[in-house]
Amino acid sequence: MSANVLRLSMAVVFLALILWVSVGHPYPVYANGQAWLWLALSALVGYVFGDWCLFNCYLSIGARFGQLLMTLAPPMAAIAGWLLLGESLSWTALIAMVVTLTGIGISILSRGEGHKVKLTLPLKGILLGVGAGIGQGVGLVLSKIGLTHYLEALPSDAPEAMETMLPFASTMIRAIVGSLGFLALMALQKDLGRLKAAVHDATGMRYALVMTLFGPVVGVSLSLMAVEYTNAGIASTLMALTPVLILIPYAFIYKQKIRPREILGVTVSMVGVALFFLL
Repeated sequence: MSANVLRLSMAVVFLALILWVSVGHPYPVYANGQAWLWLALSALVGYVFGDWCLFNCYLSIGARFGQLLMTLAPPMAAIAGWLLLGESLSWTALIAMVVTLTGIGISILSRGEGHKVKLTLPLKGILLGVGAGIGQGVGLVLSKIGLTHYLEALPSDAPEAMETMLPFASTMIRAIVGSLGFLALMALQKDLGRLKAAVHDATGMRYALVMTLFGPVVGVSLSLMAVEYTNAGIASTLMALTPVLILIPYAFIYKQKIRPREILGVTVSMVGVALFFLL
């Protein structure tokens, strides 16, 4: 909770500076009620629900397996796009979904005594990872709807850079709503004292700063830029490369051996994600 409040609050400040320099306004100027509504919904689904699940998933099963379960985001984005945007969903998508789930299964399942299949990870962590994948996939589609309304609201005399910076302005709306959402959750749990303690943790704040720059400021803004220029499914597919990109640094930082079965599982999942949108 504290990490999410801190990173989203710092993201608001950084994004305000970026918008101030680029378009002359340190806030999401020209955003109408429809844009705010859909982007706020995407923040509640993607940040508050999805990231709450993701961060708790990290604590339970680690970032490597957490990101593997995030390969569920593209299928969730495709289903949400089909329901909310009318995007096509062919029978080949079902095959691809099975391939993706097979890859995840290879990594998290193993044979126990009597050749019975058992989970190699805690069920709680797996369910949290599934929730994170659903949150990110659905949140991305809601963001695309919000971006569309925002683009339509731009006046003819808007600064030339505004269209390019639209994803950053949209991310700022999401960061504002997301930070308020996490603050509300902490207040309901009477846990705001933990936030005060987190602010005084110098090491934690340094990591939160780095996490903010790579996450909500650059990463999320570029993800919204991706869905602005292509459909949510293809954008999600490219963003689902994280489980592959995380293997080497994770093994290096945590000195953990990556088993061949896990590499196979990640590879199969990525093939499934690619098939889902590229067939």
